[in-house]
Amino acid sequence: MQSHELTRRIGWGAALLLLPALAYAHVGSGYSGGMAQGFLHPWMGIDHMAAMLAVGLWAAQRGGRAIWAVPVSFMTVMLLGGAIGMAGIALPWVEPGIVASVLVLGLLVAAAVRLPLLASSVLVGLFAVFHGHAHGTEMPAMASGLAYGIGFVLATAALHGCGVGLGHLARRWDSPRIAQYAGALIAAFGLYLGFA
Repeated sequence: MQSHELTRRIGWGAALLLLPALAYAHVGSGYSGGMAQGFLHPWMGIDHMAAMLAVGLWAAQRGGRAIWAVPVSFMTVMLLGGAIGMAGIALPWVEPGIVASVLVLGLLVAAAVRLPLLASSVLVGLFAVFHGHAHGTEMPAMASGLAYGIGFVLATAALHGCGVGLGHLARRWDSPRIAQYAGALIAAFGLYLGFA
């Protein structure tokens, strides 16, 4: 299969994922409790999927220690944000922060921006606070926060891994533009979310 045909197929597949009905995972989802629900929740909202895939793609583009450090930074700070939300501490601009994460991370991947490792980790951590807080505030009081959190982190790690995997495939096929096209699609989706 030619590179152009593969890129076109990836583009169409990604476009199908951007169905508006799946746009937000933070509109008060009716279920959240145990590990299974925590694991499923990120897969139910395309905004989370897009941001987490972008984190993995961006880490793969940078390479080296960023491949693990950037995703770990995201997951660690996301847990902190979740704890803040579970504690009932208000955080302003949660939804705009999530939308900004999709747009900015997509743009960083599309432009193949290489920041220092610390700056990359801090930036994804900033966005992770909003993702974690949104899920922490949605959790019912009687739910097991630990079990839900473990499931959520596992799903987040899986999505980061998918992004890293796509980045590695693009590098292996000597076609870094595949990752950049994916970043552009993610950024376009973030722009859509900003106006939706």
